[in-house]
Amino acid sequence: MTRSAPRPPARPPRDLRLDVVRGWLQVSIFGAHAVGTTFGAFGIHAAWGLSDSSEQFLFLSGFVLASVFTLKAARDGAAAAARDTWARTARLWVKHMALVLLFGAMILWAERALPLPNEADRLAWGLLRADPLTALSGAAALLYLPNYIDILPVFILAMLVLPGFLWLVARIGAWALLPPAVLWAGVQAGAWQYWSWLPVGLDPLAWQFVFMLGAWFGRRALLQGAAVAWNGWAVAGAVGLLAVGLAQRVAELLGTGVDVETAWILAGKTHLGPLALLHGLAIAYLVAVLVPREGRWMHRAIPQALAAVGRHSLDVFCIGLFLSWGVTAMLRLHPGQWWLDPVLTLAGIGVLVGFALLRERRRFSPAPAQ
Repeated sequence: MTRSAPRPPARPPRDLRLDVVRGWLQVSIFGAHAVGTTFGAFGIHAAWGLSDSSEQFLFLSGFVLASVFTLKAARDGAAAAARDTWARTARLWVKHMALVLLFGAMILWAERALPLPNEADRLAWGLLRADPLTALSGAAALLYLPNYIDILPVFILAMLVLPGFLWLVARIGAWALLPPAVLWAGVQAGAWQYWSWLPVGLDPLAWQFVFMLGAWFGRRALLQGAAVAWNGWAVAGAVGLLAVGLAQRVAELLGTGVDVETAWILAGKTHLGPLALLHGLAIAYLVAVLVPREGRWMHRAIPQALAAVGRHSLDVFCIGLFLSWGVTAMLRLHPGQWWLDPVLTLAGIGVLVGFALLRERRRFSPAPAQ
């Protein structure tokens, strides 16, 4: 009697909750980069906790990409899934280089055309002005990472090793998380750091860990139907972590709380400090167990707009970088104009949402008749 081949896992229905969350993350990232805005200072969840949207962005990206890889590997083989992942990585690298060229050109233009002296040096883009060939070759090799563009190289590097990581997961299970954990722990201990030409904003050797954690849970969700289960103690611990983060932020506003050096060690962004990592995972867990995959409220106007943003998160992210720098520059050029803050913030969010809705319209438009 021949044994039939195992059936590949079914493609899960689209999780509207993930779209809405990813949309909010893009709006939050815009707010975080729009320095000087009230929204960025008080209106995003990062202002009231120990982690920000970057942790969730990477975690959910690993989650989704691992699900896609696992499904394709089950249907077409691991080699085909790996080729698909690396093709996605190549396309992301092209977008990264386009972003370097366009953003760098904007910064160099602004330095000459606007009263923003030394803007390139302030944002670590001076090498592009002084030696464009070296700067572009360094950006292509993911070694030159000036401000605003340091997160995409983390994605690129993590996606390159994703097929190997998932191959290891299929053979040794959760033990496959040990090498990413060791890399992250080494950065915390100061044993190593990512080698680059500039001090990095996000160290890829640390930040790959949250991506791989997302990938592990994404594979688990596809194969077992759920990434995590409700656990009362886990919920209490996650809520406790969020309370600690809120208390620290409130204490900082009052001029007290944990001292700056200790806070940096425990929750610094560059090295993804342990409390920042745990805080980000706590948010992800609470969303997973408390928010339904699809609720009636998700079909209202604002959640639907956020869902559209979430479905086009990468392109929205890139546009948001330009908009957030523009908002920051306008506030610097026109200090004291209180009305500029809300007007520019709402306009920026409106552009992001409008772009996503336009992409949605094109996505669902019928093909023209031949």
